[in-house]
Amino acid sequence: MIQLLTVVTRRQIASGATELICRRPDATAIEPGRFMHLRVGPLLRRPISIANVEGDLITFLFKEIGQGTKELARLRAGDQIDALGPLGNGFPVEHVASDAKVVLVGGGIGVPPLYYTMRQLIERGIACEAILGFDTAESVFYEDEFRKLGPTTVTTIDGTTGIKGFVTAALDSSRFDTLFACGPEPMLRSIQQVPIKHKFLSIENRMGCGIGACFACVCPTPDGHYVKTCSDGPVFRAEEVIL
Repeated sequence: MIQLLTVVTRRQIASGATELICRRPDATAIEPGRFMHLRVGPLLRRPISIANVEGDLITFLFKEIGQGTKELARLRAGDQIDALGPLGNGFPVEHVASDAKVVLVGGGIGVPPLYYTMRQLIERGIACEAILGFDTAESVFYEDEFRKLGPTTVTTIDGTTGIKGFVTAALDSSRFDTLFACGPEPMLRSIQQVPIKHKFLSIENRMGCGIGACFACVCPTPDGHYVKTCSDGPVFRAEEVIL
């Protein structure tokens, strides 16, 4: 569904990272882990994960990498965005057992969808913790927001804040039976090897159409087939994909 979102606020939350809060035409529920395909002007759409939903307000967090995201980062209150979505399949929070022990692991721009996911889990009374990985202290964002929800650990590759190293350095797999993760492919490959029973990965991939028609975002599976990240995912069970 294409809809027009209206920008409410925009702020820089870390080095090269922007938070954009928009008002949408309705207040329908959105499954955490899904994304919107946003367009500014004549540019191609950009897949942006949904960081939070409250009523008719929807929050996006993104890194200013290419021309498209730089244009989004220059929007002002009152500007409108052509948005397609929400798209894809999200994290199955509704199917998590009430006594589950959940850890959410995010790396860099893979952190945003986990905030809304953690909120949904907490609202269902499910115990969960977050591990957030960044390159350096200057790139850390939403640490306080996560801490308000529950126990949160931050790691940085250069050790300028939190635990030095990758997110796996802070992950004690023996304490959890369910894992939700989103981040760069090398991180997700490492997560696939972690001995936790239920693991769900949100894959970051280049997308064209966002609806499964162009086959630009395919990912191989163990049975020799392919899945489309945009329409079959972006969330998959860890054992369903080859990274």
